Amino acid sequence: MNIMTKSEYQSYQEKYATTIEAIRDEAHALHQSVNQTYGDNLPYGFHLDMVAEGIRDYGHLVCASEADVVPLFFGAYFHDSIEDARQSYHDITKRAQKFMNDDQALMAAEIVFALTNDKGRTRAERAGERYFQGIRETAYAPFVKLCDRLANVTYSCTVDGGHFDRMREVYKGEMGEFLMAIRTDSDDIRYQVPDEVVIALAEILIEERYQEEALEQWKNR
Repeated sequence: MNIMTKSEYQSYQEKYATTIEAIRDEAHALHQSVNQTYGDNLPYGFHLDMVAEGIRDYGHLVCASEADVVPLFFGAYFHDSIEDARQSYHDITKRAQKFMNDDQALMAAEIVFALTNDKGRTRAERAGERYFQGIRETAYAPFVKLCDRLANVTYSCTVDGGHFDRMREVYKGEMGEFLMAIRTDSDDIRYQVPDEVVIALAEILIEERYQEEALEQWKNR
């Protein structure tokens, strides 16, 4: 597979802008319908937009073809819909089919399914090895999950308060383990965890004196 240039990727975003906006609106409305909020009582769409921003900024590093652009954005906007908005895999597939063909809808639904936490009483049980295995085995799921983490880290590092202070420490403590859990050995770019996004995450999350060491460990993995 040839790596898509950033300008090509941007041109596809412009080409499908109306469709991507319609996907965004539907995802926002879905989470609003179950009264889900984010952070300091923000609409949950605030978080979805932050995840999509990662897709918009870095998607050219993993996107293999024009046909994958819309499924990639759908995966970003609907990644929490099964877990948090009372949707089933079938529901998500039907929603995706409104915006794309059946093959694309299958790809989009698989991304969403892969990012859906398992049942569990604790964070570790909800995001255990089976969960991360599903991410590693699904095209674009490692990248979307990385953009999800980047969005959560970015927000938690800009807001002070008990929950956010705690989550900053959680994210710091599990950064190395998290990155290794979503990393694959595949040469297929659709499964890649781009260094550029890892660096962006490290720059936000880790104190400057630890950044060089953490990034060196990542490069030498």
